Amino acid sequence: MAKKVITAPAAKTGNMKSFEERLTRLETLGEQIRKTDIPLDEALKAFEEGIRLARSLENDLEKIENRIEILMNSTEAPLNDESPDLELFDAN
Repeated sequence: MAKKVITAPAAKTGNMKSFEERLTRLETLGEQIRKTDIPLDEALKAFEEGIRLARSLENDLEKIENRIEILMNSTEAPLNDESPDLELFDAN
């Protein structure tokens, strides 16, 4: 059974699922807002979309940080410097 991935709501400009796509869009919006010739209503719309994207990215980063902390504190992780057993990947 495939695992369903829950993502943040897509921006009005398209279906942006990945973190990288949303980050790129946020950077683009920032560049648009910095232009001096952009109409105020467009700047406001870009700002609002940027705020939504920034919040969703921040939320995703918090989730990633929590997962990393859980993994780092896991008792199942090896505590020594032994190399992992990779015989499963041997090309024999």
